[in-house]
Formats: sequence, C-alpha cells, structure tokens
Amino acid sequence: MPRSGLTALHAPRARRIGGALLAGGLVTALLLTAAGADDGARSGPAAADGLRHTGIEVSPSHCGRGWQHPRPGTQVFDLHNTSDAAAEVYLLTPGNGAVHGEVEGIGPGTTRQLRVRLGQGTYAFRCLPDDTDAITGPTVRVRGGGPGGPAAAPVTEHDLIPPALEYQKWVATGLDDLVRRTGRLRDAVARGDLAAARTDWLSAHLAYERLGAAYGTFGDADGKINGTDAGLPGGVRDPAFTGFHRIEYGLWHDRSAGTLRAPAAGLVDEVKTLRDDWAQARMEPRDLGLRAHEILENTLQFELTGRTDYGSGSNLATARANLDGTRAVLSRLRPLLVGRYPELPQVEDELKRAQELLDGFRRDGRWTPLDDLDRRPRERIDALVGDLVERLASVATLCDARRTA
Repeated sequence: MPRSGLTALHAPRARRIGGALLAGGLVTALLLTAAGADDGARSGPAAADGLRHTGIEVSPSHCGRGWQHPRPGTQVFDLHNTSDAAAEVYLLTPGNGAVHGEVEGIGPGTTRQLRVRLGQGTYAFRCLPDDTDAITGPTVRVRGGGPGGPAAAPVTEHDLIPPALEYQKWVATGLDDLVRRTGRLRDAVARGDLAAARTDWLSAHLAYERLGAAYGTFGDADGKINGTDAGLPGGVRDPAFTGFHRIEYGLWHDRSAGTLRAPAAGLVDEVKTLRDDWAQARMEPRDLGLRAHEILENTLQFELTGRTDYGSGSNLATARANLDGTRAVLSRLRPLLVGRYPELPQVEDELKRAQELLDGFRRDGRWTPLDDLDRRPRERIDALVGDLVERLASVATLCDARRTA
C-alpha cells in the first residue's frame, strides 16, 4: 500500500487508511495515489495527473536507479520492481534516516506510485526485498524549492517493546480492579439489590472500557465479556448473549434478580479467566499505536451512535472512559512521538477538551442519555471525537514498526 508524502508518518486512517487532506504542513490524511498496481504507469514530466513522474528501479542490485534530474516540489515516483521478490521502498534522508514516504508490497514486475513533496536536501531510496537485507540507493541532492513534506525517523519494533510492556503491566492492574468491581456487581444481584447492581454495573463496565487498547489481545474473551447481540439468531434472548450488555439489558428492562444471577456469576468467571490468562499473554508491540486510533474510532461507530445501549443510557460515560483509555496509550507512546509528531500537543489539548465536554453531561452522579441530547451538542461531540480520530491515525501510522535493515 503506498504511503505517500510521509503517508507512512502522518496519515490518518478511516478503518485502515484513506482520505486526502493537507493541514498545518503535515499530511494528516493519506495522499494515496495508489493507481499503478500494474505495469505501465505513465512516466515522464507530462503525465495525466499534471505532475512530474520519475521512473525508479526497485531491485537488490539497482535500488533507486533512474533518478537522474532531481527537482523540488510535489511529484510522483513510479517504482518498478525488476526483481523476483516482493519489496517495500522508503524514500528517506540518508543522514538521519527520516522517512518521507513509503510503498509496501510491490510485487515482482509491477509498478506502484509514490507521491511526495520534496524541498531542498538530500534523499535516497531504500529497497527492502522480502527475506533480504535492505539496500540503500545512491544519494540525490535536491536544490532550491519551498519546504518539503513532513518526515520522521522510523519507529522499530525494538522501540515499541518498552512502552508495550509498561502498558501490559497497567492493564494487569486494571484487570485486578475489574475483578473486584464485577464481584460487587455479582454480590448485589445475588442479594436482590438491583438499584445497587445498576450502580455497580456502570462502575465495572467503565473499568473494562478503560482497558480498550488491549481488546485486540483479549481475543474471544472480549466477546464473552462485552459482546452485543448483533448477529445472534435469538437477539437479546440468545444463550450466546452474555457479559456486561446481557446484564445491562436485564437491569434496565425490569428483569428479576433471579434471571441475572447466572449471567453476573458468569461475567465474574470470564473476567477472572482473562486476568489469569493475561499474565501469560504477550501484547504485540506494533499494535499499540493502532489501538490509540481504534479506541476512539470504535467510540464514534458504536458509542456515539447508541448502538451499544441496552437500556442504561451510559454511552457518554463509556465514551469518557474510552478517552481515558486513549490517554493511557498515548502516555506510553509519548517518548516516541515527541520529535516525530509535531501535532502531539494539539492532540493532548483536544483530548482534554473532549473530556471536559463529556464531563459536562454528568450531573449529580448521573449521565445524560445520548438520546436526550439535542442535535447541537451531539454534533459538537461527534466533531471533536472525529477530529481526534483523524489526528490519532497519524499516531497509528508513525508507530507502525518499520524495517531499518
């Protein structure tokens, strides 16, 4: 997949990657010119898109060959893989390794396009064939012109291991707390105190939601603990509908305590199993940055549409917990992002504004149900969280581990 003009480094994703937007001198959304997965991409100074095209060879023996007349400005490189193995290619600054753009998965005999904006400086292509050491092509000097596009030093998997381990320990502490909170919920249901159970349900559910960055590692346990009835033949009455939302439905639809004792006990068992399994789990370090983006992406998709409301009206509370979960990830990644992502202070400020905005919908210990909001406050929430999703996609892209050798 082409990542153009620091596509790899400041490129918001919508689900995975998409869009096109320049903001504040950074590529804050992907400038995909992904045409050209086949041979025969047009080359030369007068291509159909109006941009200068330069054909570049991708191979172990001639990486970067073809860049004869370097020019500043926005342009397209037609990367042609003449080898017999798939390869990825970086355009970088040789002195500090800062990456200006990259293209992944260039198959043998195919051409892919990389669109970048170059300023004055030195550049080189690095070819990384599958199962072979990286090869850096000749250094080229671009003279004159305006400022180039954004660039940042690549993050390696080795860089991501310390923050991933620190985050994993934080999740373990959170799971201990979750076991205690779900235990209180189970006990309240067992003694028939449904008012207390509603309070304890929200407390436990928010504790789980704050662990959102780990959901990819929780695997099947997440569906048992926090799944919905989507796709179940029996809907909310389906035996496979379990966990928090099964209990939520019962608590806010006048079901008796007797019907909720087994689901509440089952929830505690699943949470305990998850806690015990987590001690042996290994969170994939390269997933940490992606989770920083996906937590709030899922918040937009599920919480702020009300799709996960089974009666408690607590979607805004859940969204607030998701902000806490996002901040927990960012705090671990911050040492890697400082110096690589100039918009980090704006992201942190927007997170604070989003938290303050959502906190305003909690009065006297009660959260305003999403359906009770007028159009204007809902639009404000959606806009602020949506912008965070855009900005956090850059974090996901920056923290996508890259080969350096």
